[in-house]
Amino acid sequence: MIRDALQQTVREALRDADLPEPATIVLDVPKQRDHGDFSTPVALQLAKQVGAKPRDIAERIRAAIDANAQAFIERVEIAGPGFLNFFLAPVWLSDTLRDVVLAGSGFGHNDSLAGQHINLEFVSANPTGPLHAGGGRWVAMGDAIANLLASQGADVHREYYLNDAGSQLDIFGASLYARYRGEPPPDDGYRGEYLVEMAGRLRAELGDDVTEEAAREWGYHDIVRQLREDLERIGVHFDTWFSERLLHSRGDVEDVLRQLGELNVTYEHDGATWLRTTDFGDARDRVLIRSNGTSTYLANDLAYHRDKLRRGFTHLIDIWGADHHGQVKSLQSGMHALGYGTDDVPEPEVILGQLVRLLRGGQEVRMSKRAGDIITLEDILDEVDPDVARMTFLLQGIDSQQTFDLDVVTAQSMENPVYYVQYAHARVASIARRAAEAGIERRAVDTIDLSVLRHEREEALLRALSTFPEVVADSAAGRAPQKMSTWVRDFAREFHGFYRDCRVISDDDMLTQARLWLSEASRIGLANALALLGVNAPDEMARLDDDEDEDEDEDETAPAQ
Repeated sequence: MIRDALQQTVREALRDADLPEPATIVLDVPKQRDHGDFSTPVALQLAKQVGAKPRDIAERIRAAIDANAQAFIERVEIAGPGFLNFFLAPVWLSDTLRDVVLAGSGFGHNDSLAGQHINLEFVSANPTGPLHAGGGRWVAMGDAIANLLASQGADVHREYYLNDAGSQLDIFGASLYARYRGEPPPDDGYRGEYLVEMAGRLRAELGDDVTEEAAREWGYHDIVRQLREDLERIGVHFDTWFSERLLHSRGDVEDVLRQLGELNVTYEHDGATWLRTTDFGDARDRVLIRSNGTSTYLANDLAYHRDKLRRGFTHLIDIWGADHHGQVKSLQSGMHALGYGTDDVPEPEVILGQLVRLLRGGQEVRMSKRAGDIITLEDILDEVDPDVARMTFLLQGIDSQQTFDLDVVTAQSMENPVYYVQYAHARVASIARRAAEAGIERRAVDTIDLSVLRHEREEALLRALSTFPEVVADSAAGRAPQKMSTWVRDFAREFHGFYRDCRVISDDDMLTQARLWLSEASRIGLANALALLGVNAPDEMARLDDDEDEDEDEDETAPAQ
């Protein structure tokens, strides 16, 4: 791709100019077109190290580039304090199109993370109730992050951790049993209306003589069944559903406590066992075993994360709710105490997710029709197409609170970003169908003169396509699917503009062939981006109301496709 070629050109120029090479050759796309196609601040990066003015360094680099002229570089200008602005020859856009077509479904993928075995644990809601709307956001985010990491060559394992041991499940069981008996739940119990519905199913399935323990176990498995169904509806599959009970039945928690004791990082105080997490950067020491003999979440988490590493994973990523922010450093400190957190085995990476605020008619929706006191993912999926739900959840970074407006996301119009993008893909497919109906067959791309693609709409599409691999890499590195969402929405806008202003099928055979290939390259970009987000790329869609109005205007300004 052009970015790789430019970076290599700069590296060679630095060597020829006897200048050091920084760790990274930064290339940016200028906001203003008259500043070139790409820009690099490499001269500014080297100024202190070289002991020279940035513009003087930039002059040396430009001279070295000019001495070894590249066909894809038209000229290099120095701007401001020492930026190098590259103005590329039109041939690079043609090369970009061919590269996209050649790469196909692999466009944007690379092997930079090859050899990494990543365990990505996400959602992991307690099996004590239905998945809430915020959990749905973590579902979409986790799955998209997994897709992005896999696109960079990593082996990614999706895991759901079932907190199925301890007091919370006992409280849930007591609450369900109370509803089963027609009684109010305990003072510290769960009060969601979903328990009333579950109690009815429990009686229908197991009869009138159920013990509290049997009710708890039936309820636990019923909740897991509901979780699996909701996840299947939104298109997410987990490779492993890991039970916390296994950690206790195998003795993993006791063993990790023994290991920490042998490492002399624990002590006894007030009848409890404490971990010296302050020795590893935590704000205070943490309890591992309470005075009543029960293990804490930290003890269980340390055993669980150690188990992941023993299963061969080289990097651990967790997505937790923001309310668990105080536990992040404790977990990382505990893993350091166990000898992890090194260059070879980094500490667990924890991503904190914020909740979702739902609106309908401009008013906040606070009550669920099923759960009573929470809005569930099931509620959303009963109203919203899974593709729409997923991409809406991915429009913002997970570390920011999100407002999910049901009126907007349920509207099948061009104002809806999901339909807007999917309709762009469907339009490409419709162009291909029209070409086939007209008896036009795309000839081999290498036989087509792509230099005829000089319209500003065409160049905008190709420039956007050239940035796609870097956006994918940045989205993966930053665990930021929202960057991918932004790219695909912007690209869809460019394509809709191209569709309006550039007639693909015309009497000009060479231009028709070039634009058919540009449409195909656009389809590849759209499809690959949507696949990374976990959203379908349809070949056909019902015409959208807003778009019909738009097309009426198009008919007055551009020939029909």
